[in-house]
Amino acid sequence: MSNDGGSGIPRDVARLHGPHGLRVAISGKSGCGNTTVSRLVATQLGLRMVNYTFKNLARDRGKSFEEICILAETDPQYDHTVDSMQVKLAEEGGCVLGSRLAIWLLRDTALTVYLYVSLEVRAARIALRERQPLAEALEETDARDHRDHDRYARLYGYDVDDYDFAALIVDAEMRDQYEVARAIVEQAARLRA
Repeated sequence: MSNDGGSGIPRDVARLHGPHGLRVAISGKSGCGNTTVSRLVATQLGLRMVNYTFKNLARDRGKSFEEICILAETDPQYDHTVDSMQVKLAEEGGCVLGSRLAIWLLRDTALTVYLYVSLEVRAARIALRERQPLAEALEETDARDHRDHDRYARLYGYDVDDYDFAALIVDAEMRDQYEVARAIVEQAARLRA
């Protein structure tokens, strides 16, 4: 899928290349495979992987990941710190930025890719990965989706359910991580040509 009539290539390709190379922004909801796919794409394209998250922030501040998540629910400094660090790192040159907000943060300066996977499939993946009951994973994933949606709308005015502007929307529900990465790498290769 793409939003520009089929090619998936934004009309102004030059803006996607910083002074040091192509930038690719990949977003999707929890359990979509974003981190795995972003790493594969970065490796295959020979680009840096940028994925500064609450886990990195927790480590940098000497707190647990859970503490940072709880604090972020009521204090916007945590989101702002993570998001500004991601943009700063992406501005250093060619990279793949994989995060919930990557396509919004780099909307006009990267090949933007959204990975779509239904709530049910994402919850099943999370249940398998975390070894938890499916019903519990489904409830937690749905709650997280709603919290993330509300938080990003409040902080930035982003509607993370509106990703139609992405240059490439990949239905990652029935594809493995290698197939998804291949679709993105092929799109990036067209941009480099």
